[in-house]
Amino acid sequence: MLRRNVRLRKEYLYRKNLEGEERRVYEKKRKIREALQEGKPIPTELRNEESKLRQEIDLEDQNTAVPRSHIDDEYANATEKDPKILLTTSRDPSAPLTRFVKELKILFPNAQRMNRGNQVVSEIVETARSHDFTDVIFVSEHRGVPTGLIVSHLPFGPTAYFGLSNVVTRHEIQNKKAMGKMSEQFPHLIFNNFTTQLGKRVSNILKHLFPVPKKDAKHIVTFANNTDYISFRNHVYDKGAGGPKSIELKELGPRFELQLYQLKLGTVDQDEADIEWVIRPYMNTAKKRQFIGE
Repeated sequence: MLRRNVRLRKEYLYRKNLEGEERRVYEKKRKIREALQEGKPIPTELRNEESKLRQEIDLEDQNTAVPRSHIDDEYANATEKDPKILLTTSRDPSAPLTRFVKELKILFPNAQRMNRGNQVVSEIVETARSHDFTDVIFVSEHRGVPTGLIVSHLPFGPTAYFGLSNVVTRHEIQNKKAMGKMSEQFPHLIFNNFTTQLGKRVSNILKHLFPVPKKDAKHIVTFANNTDYISFRNHVYDKGAGGPKSIELKELGPRFELQLYQLKLGTVDQDEADIEWVIRPYMNTAKKRQFIGE
């Protein structure tokens, strides 16, 4: 199993390194296609390669006509099965952190919680891979307050590192009378203001933590981005007392804020993995500069 994982990882990294050349070849083919469709001469710089490229074009189908990137490969099989998440914490978790992770286990369908013990990160990731988990989530704390959340997609990444703040667990929500019962329905997802390329990347990572819901599900999970702080809310809705068109919304909890500070092309145990994006201290100097939304 270990040799197979090493081989698959090498194939993945090799494919990623080929992307630049594949893009260049794709652009050459695109120019030839356009010239043939419009009845124009083949561009001068491509005439020496025309015969070879036209043969390749004739052999292409819908799956091979457009080159795929390593980002495409990361979630290529996500629709074939529901996500399966392994939840764990930093070592010696406090009671508040343990309680918060228990609520996350209910929140994410098909999630399993594991006591960290003395296991190192690489052991946890390898265990998750061998048991067909699709993602590993690590939750950390500082003096009993949850402060960090890492989402690592398996088998090859990506890994998103979030700061965690303003955590309010289910039992801490003040208006308990208006709070609904914890729903086990797969939730509909709402993503608000994830408009940039980075925002779309982050929303793609988060949405694949949840399976596809049924159309009549009344469970809603919201990720709302405001100046790069992502507010998480968890609700159910039902018919209200004001008539057939009225809706009553009940918060389930927990609620918290996320702030992305690093995105890595690889799993959390791969120190050598390329960093796709990382926040820099100077990025916070411009008051209106945003990276996830506009």
